[in-house]
Amino acid sequence: MGESVVMSDTSDRSTAPVMPGSIRLGRVGGIPLSLHYSWLIIATLITLSLVSHFRSTQPDWQPPITWVVSVLTAVLFFVTLVAHELAHALVARTRGLPVHSITLFALGGVAQIEKDATSARTEFVVAVAGPITSLVIGFACVGIAWSLGWSVDEGAGGPIGAVLGWLGSINVTLAVFNLIPGYPLDGGRLLRALLWKIYDDVDRATRNAARAGQTVGAIFIGWGLLQFFPGAGFGGLWMAFIGWFLISAAQASYAQVTIAESLRGIRVRDVMAEDCVTVDAGVHLQSLVDDLLRTGRRCMVVKRDGRILGLVTPNEVRAVARGRWQEVTAGDVMRPLDQLKTVGPDTPATEAFTTMAREDLNQLPVVSDGSLEGIVTRGHILQLLQSRAELKT
Repeated sequence: MGESVVMSDTSDRSTAPVMPGSIRLGRVGGIPLSLHYSWLIIATLITLSLVSHFRSTQPDWQPPITWVVSVLTAVLFFVTLVAHELAHALVARTRGLPVHSITLFALGGVAQIEKDATSARTEFVVAVAGPITSLVIGFACVGIAWSLGWSVDEGAGGPIGAVLGWLGSINVTLAVFNLIPGYPLDGGRLLRALLWKIYDDVDRATRNAARAGQTVGAIFIGWGLLQFFPGAGFGGLWMAFIGWFLISAAQASYAQVTIAESLRGIRVRDVMAEDCVTVDAGVHLQSLVDDLLRTGRRCMVVKRDGRILGLVTPNEVRAVARGRWQEVTAGDVMRPLDQLKTVGPDTPATEAFTTMAREDLNQLPVVSDGSLEGIVTRGHILQLLQSRAELKT
């Protein structure tokens, strides 16, 4: 790979969080595409790495050509990463798994798939779609570059050959890297699918795949540090950082399994609060805040003429300057019910908890047949988990 930077794919099938600080770029195949600000950092590093690479392999190029080709190559690499994640997302959608979005960030890409796979086969085909796409792109680019006279040792082939040669090499490397059996890399998900098939137990498969991910992460950290101290510099630190990320992600996946086991059989109706405080849409924020402080509740249901309109939480209140609390009403700042993420009373508690984590929400309205039944919060579920942990023998 020379001076290039390895990018990892961490396509989360259910729990990848929505990253704050992302820039919405539009839609690809109907799926929202976002760019996290951290990608701008790695894009700059990739561009600088490519400048160094092309200077060494193409010494006859003038500096302007080197820079233009480097920027173009970095942009095309961005396109190939989108293709990798889009492959995951489109295959997931064909298997009945809703796709929330695709986000590119410093360590690669995240295809945020709202539900976990329902079978080992589905997990396998969704996981393998990304590496296959990268391999196809990689071999196609290398083949065209060779036809233009490019070679790994001698370069040549002109700017087009150089660009395609690098893109081909990096995509093949990306595919091979992602096939390492370290959860949550694609290879780790393939391992989970295989263990799922063998054990016929997705939780056991996930735990073992997560342990493998932690082991791989530790190897990466050790390898990176061994490279760094002899003088590998950024490359060694980057490898160690990827290892740390893998360990953290694998630990999170292990914790997710533990939570799912603790919440098995628990429905939202078992933990939701049904005695929601209601306020009229015309009530001023000052009165609403006084009620919130007196009752200690974190949300209020806004009604008008007996009809539920939405919710007000401390987040909406904080968005209004304190000096305007006497003039702004609950109806002015509420979040309309039809714009809120909701769950039903029979929704599994683990699914509600996952939704709140993914959407960065503290509570979800519980709606049945168009009427509000109650509110479920992270606190409700965490309190249940704490009680179960304390009483567990």
